Amino acid sequence: MTRVYLEIGPKKVFACSLDWPGWCRVAKGEEAALDLLMEYVPRYGAVAARAGLDFAPGDPVVVARVPGSDMTDFGAPYAVPDLDQEPVPASEAARGVALLRAAWALFDETAASSPEDLRKGPRGGGRDLSGVVRHVEEAERAFARKVDVRHKPYKQPGDRDAMRAELADVLSRAWEPPRTTGWPPRYALRRAAWHVIDHLWEIEDRR
Repeated sequence: MTRVYLEIGPKKVFACSLDWPGWCRVAKGEEAALDLLMEYVPRYGAVAARAGLDFAPGDPVVVARVPGSDMTDFGAPYAVPDLDQEPVPASEAARGVALLRAAWALFDETAASSPEDLRKGPRGGGRDLSGVVRHVEEAERAFARKVDVRHKPYKQPGDRDAMRAELADVLSRAWEPPRTTGWPPRYALRRAAWHVIDHLWEIEDRR
């Protein structure tokens, strides 16, 4: 289970796992992206362990290449590969949501134990902890709209949890094409998990 697709932008390349949502890394060039992806095996392993899954990937196997864009170079996996248009069995959906829930739990715990002032620099720019948390929460609310989960801006802590619960419920269902939402569920899950995990690692690196 080390199938990878490469999203190739003008200057950078994302290597993204198809079987482990959120395990994605970006670098300048295909080999560099694949090497960086494998460097993060121990860190992604913590997410898999939290989800109760064994994570022992072999060498990555590139099964697809998709054209990227300026968003790829900016640092977000933006292209939707054709493989994400294939049916999603219930077992795969449930496993993916378990990983997303694990990412949420680890992110929340890490944020709760980190200082407000984070080290400045290219890894995270100028956001302090509350800014990173707010960015993650607002981004995933926007991502949820891509699968027709719509919630107004949060007014109390329970609002975020309600949105996450509904999103997890939608993404845990088996799915068959044709697509009727902005994103196919497999891509929505990968993008949401990647964003949480990427900022989890940012906080860990900058605190």
